Amino acid sequence: MKLLLDENIPVKLKHRLTESGFTAFTVRDMQWFGKENGELLQLMQSHGFTALITIDNNLSFQNNFKNYPVQVTVLVAPDNTYDTIIEFFPAILEKLKENFLGGQAVIHPHYKGRKNFKNR
Repeated sequence: MKLLLDENIPVKLKHRLTESGFTAFTVRDMQWFGKENGELLQLMQSHGFTALITIDNNLSFQNNFKNYPVQVTVLVAPDNTYDTIIEFFPAILEKLKENFLGGQAVIHPHYKGRKNFKNR
């Protein structure tokens, strides 16, 4: 699986994913910093990426995932720090192993904010 970590994901997570057997790149690695979500998904498709990890909850409402054969994992957490994300890293790995297209959420166990993201 070729993963792209959105610009809002800590770079350190790339190394943990690589250690777990994934091929991971950051938006910065690809020099796609600042790309809008639709353009980013198109670039991913043309460069052979199969999955995106993001914390952008609005992504699910801005794009029709049926147009892009990619797996989008949206992390829902109190913040986007490495320390917070690593707390539910095992759940993230489990979600990445699932076979799905479109958007799926992985929610931090202590998250108490809005839960408006629906798995699609």
